[in-house]
Amino acid sequence: MEKQTGREVARQEPTRGALQYRPVVDILETGEELRVLADVPGAKPEYIDINFEKGVLTIHAKVADRQPEGTNYLLREYGIGDFHRVFEVSENIDVDRITAEHADGVLVLHLPKADKAKTRKIEVRS
Repeated sequence: MEKQTGREVARQEPTRGALQYRPVVDILETGEELRVLADVPGAKPEYIDINFEKGVLTIHAKVADRQPEGTNYLLREYGIGDFHRVFEVSENIDVDRITAEHADGVLVLHLPKADKAKTRKIEVRS
């Protein structure tokens, strides 16, 4: 996975009118899988798109404006925008077994390692 030191939180793309946020993530590794936890507050599961193609993982989550009809903001500190993040995954991933779950604004992706990428202990016989 990519290693990041900089921290870009939001940016406005020239072809889009709305902000696009870069979700904050934690990436964990076990002997069996890579696990990605991404903060996507306000995104509903049906508006989250996840793609994995040729070693590239793409997460896109659409967030609808929460302003009730007939109201005007007096103060608006919470920005509305979509979430977008792309990762290059150097590990061999079993694409058919990738799963995702979403709860409390956190998206959790399970990327199982392919058998050839799993750590294997070799026993030495005497």
